[in-house]
Amino acid sequence: MAAGTAPTRCCWPGRWLPKKAKGKGQTQAKVNISAALVEDIINLEETSADMQAVVEALKEDFNRNLNVRTSQGALDHIIVTTKDGKFPLNQLGQISQKSPQLVVVNMTNFPESTAAAMKAIRESGMNLNPEVDGTLIRVPVPKVTREHRESLAKLAKQSTNKSKEALRKVRSKSVNQVKKSKSKVSEDTIWLLEKQIQQMADSAAAEMDKLLAAKTKELLG
Repeated sequence: MAAGTAPTRCCWPGRWLPKKAKGKGQTQAKVNISAALVEDIINLEETSADMQAVVEALKEDFNRNLNVRTSQGALDHIIVTTKDGKFPLNQLGQISQKSPQLVVVNMTNFPESTAAAMKAIRESGMNLNPEVDGTLIRVPVPKVTREHRESLAKLAKQSTNKSKEALRKVRSKSVNQVKKSKSKVSEDTIWLLEKQIQQMADSAAAEMDKLLAAKTKELLG
């Protein structure tokens, strides 16, 4: 190191880590701490898995619930709130596709939940207007209009925002856990760990943005 030049950030064995560069085209140095070296402070692999689980949940939501054409599978996991708790629709009724334009939900096994199921379908955000006939719920499949496509794209954006909020909670939980070790490790070690957790969160958020862009393109056609 040249005389008179001081490091800006340090203290991981054998490594200098620079502060965030300010010039155009300059990027912040990437932190990559071995999980084994800090396992007594935080389980970075568990943090990574928790963040990835949020991404996978968003991906599943997109595949299951946000499709241009409504199918019986899209209704399976609509959550119905009953006096006995919350249940997926397919646990309360038998769902079948009678035609490309009609899905039917047979509530014979739980007739007392018919009204709750109707409400859940209507408020699912899938632009559905169910009709009831005794214990049968008829769900006309909406025509694929531009308005319907735009409504689904809006729901995709809302789902992504909710997932990012869940991601922020995972990040905050992990950062708070790291800060609890301030009395046992150096300030620079804490700083490095916080940076790595933020990088992991940024990476997961970027993956969500890519999923949203692809889904939006698919929905809008």
